[in-house]
Amino acid sequence: MQYETLPQINEKVSKICLGTMTWGQQNDESEAHAQMDMALAQGVNFWDTAEMYPSPPAADKQGDTERHIGTWFAKNKQRDQVILASKISPMSFLRGGNTRFNAQDISSAIDGNLERLQTDYIDLYQLHWPERQTNFFGQRGYTDEMSKQSLEDLTPFLETIAALNDEIKKGRIRAYGLSNDTAWGLMRYLWEAEKNDLIAPITVQNPYSLLNRLYEVNMAEIAHRENVGLLAYSPLGFGVLSGKYLAGKRPTGARLTMYDRFQRYVNEEAINATEQYAKIAADAGLDMAQMALAFVNSRPFVTSNIIGATSTEQLQSNIDSADITLSSDVVEAIEAVHTRQPNPSP
Repeated sequence: MQYETLPQINEKVSKICLGTMTWGQQNDESEAHAQMDMALAQGVNFWDTAEMYPSPPAADKQGDTERHIGTWFAKNKQRDQVILASKISPMSFLRGGNTRFNAQDISSAIDGNLERLQTDYIDLYQLHWPERQTNFFGQRGYTDEMSKQSLEDLTPFLETIAALNDEIKKGRIRAYGLSNDTAWGLMRYLWEAEKNDLIAPITVQNPYSLLNRLYEVNMAEIAHRENVGLLAYSPLGFGVLSGKYLAGKRPTGARLTMYDRFQRYVNEEAINATEQYAKIAADAGLDMAQMALAFVNSRPFVTSNIIGATSTEQLQSNIDSADITLSSDVVEAIEAVHTRQPNPSP
C-alpha cells in the first residue's frame, strides 16, 4: 500500500481510503465489519464516513453507517490504527433541521458523530457540502438562484472556521476539511483562516474520475500551491467505470439499478466515454475498474482515493489497484478520450 501525509497532523494515510456509505443500506453490520477487517489487514488505514450515511439518505436509517463502525471499534479495540474522517451534513432531516455551519450546530453534530462511532475524537472532520447554492452534485451552470443568494443569509466563514478551531482545541477533532466545494469556497476558507491566524482546512473531498476531471481546473493548482489534498470520491462513477452497466445492463443489487439518484453517470455522453475506456482496458489486458482507479491514484494532487464496495471481492480488487502503474500508452489513450468527451458526469 502507498501512503501520503496529511498536512498539519502529519499522519500517513493510505492511498486507498475505505468508503462506507453503503453500510446500513446495501450492506448489513456483519458485512461492514468484514470490509473493515479486510481493509485494515491490507494497510488501508484511512476510512471515511458521514453523519447522514447510509446513502441514499433516509431518516429511518440515518447514522447506521457510523454505528456499524462504532461497534467494530468496540469489538476490536483498534481505534488507534485508523485515521477516521467524518462529516457534518446540511441535510434537512438531521438534528431537527439545525444544520448550519455555526458553532452550536457543529458541536451538536460532533456530539452525535462521536456517540455513534464510539470514539472520543475524529481525525478529519469535513463540511459535507456548502451552505450556499453553488456548483456541486452535477450542477453545471451558474444559476439565477445562485447569483441572488446573499452571503449575509449564511453562516459567516469566520464563524465556521472558529468553531472548528475550537473543536480542535478541545481534542474532539484533529483537523478539518471541505467537501463538494469550489475554488472560490476553498480559497475563501484559506484566506479567512490565514487572516485571523487560525487553523485552515487540509483536504477537499470532491468527485474525481475518468468521467469527471473538473477538479483539474483551478482546484488542482490550489491543492499544489496551498497544500490542500484531494480526497477523490466516486472514482468509479458509482460503478459505471467497472463496465457492469455497459450494453444497457442493470445488474441486480447494483446502485444504479436500485436508485434513480445518480443518473448523471449514465447519460449518453457518459456511456459513450465509458465504452471507449472499456476498450482501452481490454486492449491493455487490464481490469477496467482497476485501470480507472489506478489513473486516479496516479494524480499528484490526490491524497487518497475513496473506494466503496458492496462485497469483499470488489473491495479486494479495488485495493489491488494501488499496485498498478499505467503505461504511457494507456495514459495517452485515456487522455485522447478525455479530449473528445470531457467530463460527461460533473
